[in-house]
Amino acid sequence: MSKHSVLFITQRGERHQKAALDAAPPEFEITLRRNPSKEEIIRLLPGKEFLISERIGAVDAELIAAGKDLKLIQRLGSRTYDIDLPAAKQAGIPVCYWPIRSCVWVAENTLLQMLGLARRVREMVMISNEAADWGMPPKQCDEDYFAPNWSNRQDIRNIFQSTVGIVGFGEVGTEIAKHLKTFECTVLYYDKERTPASAEAEVGARYAELDDLLARSDFVCMAMPLFPETQGMVNAAFIQKMKPGAILVSSGAGGVFNEHDVAQAYLSGRLHGFACDTHDYEPIRPDSPLLEPSRQEGANVILTPHIAGGGVSHKSTERLADYTNLVNILQGSPLQFRLV
Repeated sequence: MSKHSVLFITQRGERHQKAALDAAPPEFEITLRRNPSKEEIIRLLPGKEFLISERIGAVDAELIAAGKDLKLIQRLGSRTYDIDLPAAKQAGIPVCYWPIRSCVWVAENTLLQMLGLARRVREMVMISNEAADWGMPPKQCDEDYFAPNWSNRQDIRNIFQSTVGIVGFGEVGTEIAKHLKTFECTVLYYDKERTPASAEAEVGARYAELDDLLARSDFVCMAMPLFPETQGMVNAAFIQKMKPGAILVSSGAGGVFNEHDVAQAYLSGRLHGFACDTHDYEPIRPDSPLLEPSRQEGANVILTPHIAGGGVSHKSTERLADYTNLVNILQGSPLQFRLV
């Protein structure tokens, strides 16, 4: 039985590539390329029935013209500004996006970190569990009696109408911005390349140079991937540029924190709190510098064991969804998340 040919282009590493290939249904023959040139894509497209573009990568009119045999262009992720939708429509090629569930989960976890630190949740849980004597006898609440903030905690913060800086504006950073729209925040972002203004407006974020973002943000959310140039980028100099008393969170790649410098910034009071889901070494080492501040009583620190994405983004079972619309085309079923 002849197989249906698919060109799969991605920016991701070998672990994720293998998961995507392992998940492919048997009726598809996958040609996978990492960061191919435009010339290579044009050379490979003739005869291909499906084009999968993971996360980002321009699909312009020239590529669409080269893909004269295409039955579908599938973008994995919600960022579609670099696909020429009018050209695809004119060529009669459907275009769909597919939300990356693990990226949405990471964005949700980032909000959990922000809320947990803003409300100093570890300290508040400890206070409640102690059931200590706060100078007033417990009294049953009714509509006229209640004792708000009976422990007299100070500096309890919120996200609503705060300024949030997102460092790294890929799929995860974009999802964070979308989630923050509910909170009416001023959302700034920094990345190596600026997103088109129309895409910024859609998610309610605007570009800022890194130093300006750090100086203005009440919360700094790290969503940078780990590359040699981002290794340990959140160091003492980086934190010194942040607004004094700001909150620092990361649900993204491990290794972006200089863990010693982040710990010292919290212990010195430079940071109001920090949260980290990924670490230099995983599982976390007993001598991690982050553990000293985290183990303090009532610390405004949240460390979690790399669970933001649900632990499934690199597994082939999670990647089955990548091919849903391809199967729908073959079966004559409606396409999901269709753009044109």
